[in-house]
Amino acid sequence: MKFLIIRFSSIGDIVLTTPVVRCLKKQVVTAEVHYLTKASFRSVLEANSYIDKLHLLEDDWDGLMEELRREDFDYVIDLHHNVRTLKVKKALGKKSFSFNKLNVEKWLYTNFKWNRMPDEHIVDRCLATVSSFGVRNDGAGLDYFIPKKDELKPEDIPMSHQAGYIGLVIGAALATKKLPFHKLKELCTLIEHPLVLLGGPEDAAVGEQLAAIDPVRIYNACGKFNLNESAGLVKQAKLIVTHDTGLMHIAAAFGRPVISVWGNTVPEFGMYPYYGGNYLSNYKQMGSVTFSRPYDVVEIRPLYCRPCSKIGYKKCPKGHFKCMELIDPRQLVEDIYKRLKG
Repeated sequence: MKFLIIRFSSIGDIVLTTPVVRCLKKQVVTAEVHYLTKASFRSVLEANSYIDKLHLLEDDWDGLMEELRREDFDYVIDLHHNVRTLKVKKALGKKSFSFNKLNVEKWLYTNFKWNRMPDEHIVDRCLATVSSFGVRNDGAGLDYFIPKKDELKPEDIPMSHQAGYIGLVIGAALATKKLPFHKLKELCTLIEHPLVLLGGPEDAAVGEQLAAIDPVRIYNACGKFNLNESAGLVKQAKLIVTHDTGLMHIAAAFGRPVISVWGNTVPEFGMYPYYGGNYLSNYKQMGSVTFSRPYDVVEIRPLYCRPCSKIGYKKCPKGHFKCMELIDPRQLVEDIYKRLKG
């Protein structure tokens, strides 16, 4: 059976679909698994050994549709479920299974604060799309494969950080999902452990300002590494402190402990760090008396205006940004050191 899985964006959302790819490939004996995504996210999936062929959306839509028609798929698994994926499904004319985005429930939650979201992670909702093929959650969590060409060399990490470091993700797709600069500055000042600042080229300038607090202890990696290399930095970190963003999910894929800081979005949307049942069972058997799970959620609740969006905004629509302004960096640092000791 030949399957086409579709998820166009973004980094974290694509990583969250990897259990579908793996379970489909391993549990359906005859499965040939193809994946369609945007060309800009190729690096997220290019080394995934469970994908037989990667198809990339660039500028030539008609050419892409012709390419996909030639593949003669048996089924389309739509894990994005938007207008563009509808066009793909219509063009291919194959039987399809689509992910339930729960847009009505999200709308009720963001507009009226009526939480009708199921107590279910988005990974399990994605896996439900392939349940009719006998596919079940194997408990192995998320996958992230780093190509050999992007593997870090020892000299890529400063000598001052080679004995261990905390990874601090300073960026996010939208402003309302990340701590304001003065909060990040206070946090970087209070943490006495070696820090690696993580983010894209757009975060480099802020990273330089934060690294100037202590250039020996704080290393600004923002914009100096590509995504897969940044994933390597995440993989080697003792702990990841992050906003609700793609690197949070990559950290979970590598089994790193995570402290996640939430602004206008909420974990109830089903996109909190996901480790898989096998990892969680082993984690509990390790007998930690301090923590029952490998991640913490840091958020301000109750807060009358939160969540205000399922995605985020360029600025707080209320003007006060209390969901992040009320986060206490001192408490966050306490949580960090508890995790390091635990």
